[in-house]
Amino acid sequence: MALMDRQALLQLLGPFPVRCPLDAVVLETIDCGLYFRETIEYAVEPNERVRSFLLRPKQVQQNAAPAIFAHHQHARQFHLGKSEVVGLAGDPDQAYAAELAQRGYVVLAPDALAFEERNWSNPHGDAEYFELATRLVQGRTFLAKCLHDVGVGMDYLSARPEVDPHRMGFIGHSYGGRMAIWAPAIDDRIRASVSNCGCVNYKQSFTHDTGIQMEFCLPGILELGDVEDVLKLVAPRALLLQATADDKWSRGAEAMFQYARSSFPEGMLVLALWPGDHVFTAEMRETAYRFLQQHLG
Repeated sequence: MALMDRQALLQLLGPFPVRCPLDAVVLETIDCGLYFRETIEYAVEPNERVRSFLLRPKQVQQNAAPAIFAHHQHARQFHLGKSEVVGLAGDPDQAYAAELAQRGYVVLAPDALAFEERNWSNPHGDAEYFELATRLVQGRTFLAKCLHDVGVGMDYLSARPEVDPHRMGFIGHSYGGRMAIWAPAIDDRIRASVSNCGCVNYKQSFTHDTGIQMEFCLPGILELGDVEDVLKLVAPRALLLQATADDKWSRGAEAMFQYARSSFPEGMLVLALWPGDHVFTAEMRETAYRFLQQHLG
């Protein structure tokens, strides 16, 4: 097996879309009490623009606020995305973007490709399959596109006048929890990341009750390693893995932690094991927020 490093992983991911000017605009601003919710739009590719929510705490000083990229879950709920993490729809336990904004973070919450406003097949998931298949036959990967879009979101956050670009993090549950491992593995700007119920590796996914999510179909990945090897690429930055006892998407969390922990400075890779199923409870979220506070302020 070849050794996985960032360069080998990037080569396997294949060509990323070409960066272009953000050309960002604010379309609407809503007063949400402790913060403003802006509807923004920016370019992720020359012919593709994305709408997102930007949660901006009131009275933040210029270049002073920590910032978080909040990635939504999957749950085959293609009609949901950014609206769930900001608390406008869906499960209240998924409104972690709103809760972080209340704690003083600038939070970006976009739709992933094939979800909510980026789901042309609404309400069905045909867009997700299309985005995978059309890239594979061109020698490209869906995952490279998803990681590119996250990187553009980080570009936008770092350009915001309120944001301290040295204090940026990431949080996600399920699909978002998977991206909370992959995104910081290739983007050093993510100084602290929280992966909730999304750490199952490829080998543990070769079962009918899990399978491999389309976004993570990466041909040849097992010739380099597995998700635990991707996890090691996050070091020396901070990462919290949260897993639950009865969650199929958390399988193997302890083994992954033990495999990767020696790559991290002491205390920078943390595993929190919880009872329950595929959940992000209030107690789990508070643990996540304390971790982000510890590493981002």
